[in-house]
Amino acid sequence: MPLPAGCLPQFLGLGVQKGGTTTLQRLLEQHPQVWLPPDKELHFFSLHYARGERWYADRFAEAAPDQCCGDITPYYIFHPYAPQRIAELLPDARLIVLLRDPVERCLSQYFHSCRLGLEHLGLEEALASEQDRLLAAGLKLAELGATHRSHQEHSYLARSRYEQQLARYERRFSKNQLLLLKSEDLFERQAVVWQRVLNFLELDPLPCPEGTTPANAGRGESADVPETLRLRLRELLQSTYRVMEKRYGITWSTS
Repeated sequence: MPLPAGCLPQFLGLGVQKGGTTTLQRLLEQHPQVWLPPDKELHFFSLHYARGERWYADRFAEAAPDQCCGDITPYYIFHPYAPQRIAELLPDARLIVLLRDPVERCLSQYFHSCRLGLEHLGLEEALASEQDRLLAAGLKLAELGATHRSHQEHSYLARSRYEQQLARYERRFSKNQLLLLKSEDLFERQAVVWQRVLNFLELDPLPCPEGTTPANAGRGESADVPETLRLRLRELLQSTYRVMEKRYGITWSTS
């Protein structure tokens, strides 16, 4: 049976993890022209692709015919097979990506995994172990419906290499389908970012909802990370900083 028109999302929030996607979800939920599933992170194009289009369409069954549907799942930007799957099912989708300072995002993910009991290694040991942990991820995730725990939870540096992840999407989507936003702007200049999102999604003007504070902000553990380690991480991610500035005009302060 063919899927009814309009039952799939018109936009996706691709990521990044620990970049403000929950805050974005809370903002967009307050716009009457937007419908988002109550449970953020459907993971259809990453973890649940084997369930099929009907399962995905059913997640949007409660949306009104005139609402713009969206799916905000930050694993999409990092999952190696999500771009192709999205392009096949939603070739005209508008894609939003929130990008946080790569080092700060990396550290935030590590402490997030620790708080959830998903990481038992110390910070430096976890970073040193990352490459081995992710070694078989590509082959494993090629299997329909497969998961790889470390690819999701222990990919601290890899998830901060934005240039590699964006390149996969740029091969399949036009430039005007992608909206790149700095997470720091969402946290500090929310009204400005809100207007950019409304324009991108062609939604009616609406004042930025008040009282929407950054969600899942952590407990400030990264403040205790030695400056020498931060500098080493920035060096390891130097290619990301360089490409983001040269290709996209996005920079982060070193202070």
